[in-house]
Amino acid sequence: MLNLCTFLFLSFLHFSSFSVSFGGVGDSSVSENPFTPKASLIRYWNKEIRSEIPKTHFLLSKVSPLTAVDSASFSKLAAQNDLASRLPSFCSSAKLFCFPDLSPSLEKHPKDVNFAVYANRNFTNYGTDRLAGVDSFKNYSEDNNIIVDSFRRYSRDSSGHKDQFSSYASESNVVDQSFNTYGGAATGGSGNFNNYNREVNNPNLQFTSYSDDSNGRGQKFTRYTENANSGNGQSFSSYGKNGNGVPNDFSSYGKGANVVGSGFSGYGESANGANDTFTSYGFDSNVPQNSFKSYGDGGSAAVDNFSSYRDQSNVGDDSFQSYAKNSNGEKVDFNNYGQSFNEGTDKFTGYGQEAVGQSIGFKIYGRNTTFKDYNKKGVTFGRYNNESSAETGVQVKASGNAVNKWVEPGKFFREKMLKRGTVMPMPDIRDKMPERSFLPRTIISKLPFSFSKIGELKQIFHAGDNSTLETIMLDALKECERAPSPGETKRCVGSAEDMIDFATSVLGRNVEVRTTENVNGSKQNIKIGTVRGVNGGKVTKSVSCHQSLYPYLLYYCHSVPKVRVYEADILDPNSREKINHGVAICHLDTSSWSSSHGAFLALGSGPGRTEVCHWIFENDMTWAIADS
Repeated sequence: MLNLCTFLFLSFLHFSSFSVSFGGVGDSSVSENPFTPKASLIRYWNKEIRSEIPKTHFLLSKVSPLTAVDSASFSKLAAQNDLASRLPSFCSSAKLFCFPDLSPSLEKHPKDVNFAVYANRNFTNYGTDRLAGVDSFKNYSEDNNIIVDSFRRYSRDSSGHKDQFSSYASESNVVDQSFNTYGGAATGGSGNFNNYNREVNNPNLQFTSYSDDSNGRGQKFTRYTENANSGNGQSFSSYGKNGNGVPNDFSSYGKGANVVGSGFSGYGESANGANDTFTSYGFDSNVPQNSFKSYGDGGSAAVDNFSSYRDQSNVGDDSFQSYAKNSNGEKVDFNNYGQSFNEGTDKFTGYGQEAVGQSIGFKIYGRNTTFKDYNKKGVTFGRYNNESSAETGVQVKASGNAVNKWVEPGKFFREKMLKRGTVMPMPDIRDKMPERSFLPRTIISKLPFSFSKIGELKQIFHAGDNSTLETIMLDALKECERAPSPGETKRCVGSAEDMIDFATSVLGRNVEVRTTENVNGSKQNIKIGTVRGVNGGKVTKSVSCHQSLYPYLLYYCHSVPKVRVYEADILDPNSREKINHGVAICHLDTSSWSSSHGAFLALGSGPGRTEVCHWIFENDMTWAIADS
């Protein structure tokens, strides 16, 4: 009987020919099927918000595009914990951010192949047992939004086989690539990755059994994750383990990257005659984080060279565990080691312990380095920087461009800049995240949203263990469950109704939402035109909502005390024509901010000593009490 009722209800939704007109949102009359998510939001808006000011289409554009029928159908699947069975359809219909499922592949590649401009592929037995030959990947997954590629048994047991990747996933957003048994037990040959993940946002590369048990097979990475942004970076598991004479060369490794981590596990462990070179390793980067586990442990006659290692970077953390421990005749050189302009942290555990005949040298290396279980024999240190950042303030100040490199010009500014006629740089306010939509409250209320429920979430959204998607969800959940800062009220919302509830709970029901009109003026100088202070320019409170990366549209909304909100016409400084209408918020109380906050790096001063202003970026928004 229940199934029959459900069928009749869905049929009613599908064949219903009437519509309902709603006033007050956008146009004076909006015709909409009353059962769609958009119609539901319009009713909720008019019920909960009492402002007489015309509403914006901005928030309505984020609403789920699901039809009434699809919304009811997916809501039922969510209630039955069965959304995973219809995930591709759900993601497509609801405009979500989902990773493609790569089906297993049994195809083989016995001959030379040349792939140009492709993405999201599963290569199994790629180059396995190959004798000589060259495989070339050109413009591999370049300039795409979501990249998921899998290589299994990649060049395993091959002899003299060469692999070339040119422009490998360059300038893409959210990259997830996996190489399993990469070059394992191979003899000779080489792998060459050029422009590897350059200028990528959220890179996550996994190499498992990387060159394990191989003989004389070299790997070369050029411009490796150069200028990349955020993400896990790269993971090399069993890197060169038990290899024989395996040369590896990383050039411009993580150069100019922003908060990218790399992990090498089983790096050169029990290898014979390993030869690894890292040039410009983490050079000129922002907070690089790298971990080497079992680095050269038990190796014989290995040679490792790190040149310009984290030189001229901002902070950074590196960890070497079991570094050259139990090795025989290992030679390691670090040149320009850890010369970051702001202090980083380096930890060497099991450093050269119980090693025989090792030669390890540090030349021009930074402070704040910890050596635990340190073998003093065969180790030399030259030009140890024993001064703190405060003591070297003159040097840091002299290289102000380097200090401010990681704070984009115009990202933070003083309140006095918001005056007619001011010419100032505008940062890149364009939205870099994948386009997504809110979920209807009828669906999102049935989905788990908790760090403790990550197993269920992975099952729903088909996220594999240690995958990029798992990391993305964990990062968002951690931030959402983080305790609020002093004076902060916060909530993460995945539906427009939830956002309205939070905004009105803080500000009352007479509210207005604002955002910067467009992205014109980004990354160039602008001229400030007419400026208007919201609520008369008085100190007020607001609710700002910033996007978080998640499968559906998720906003981190928070309210902080003592702010002023402004609207400003943005002009072209040459023609003086209006090109944008910006919204800016000025935080007047920064006493609880970290002293390392980018705003203080850009503007000087410190917590509680100055106000900090910033623009509201594309697809972010701020709520305030409506002007009367």
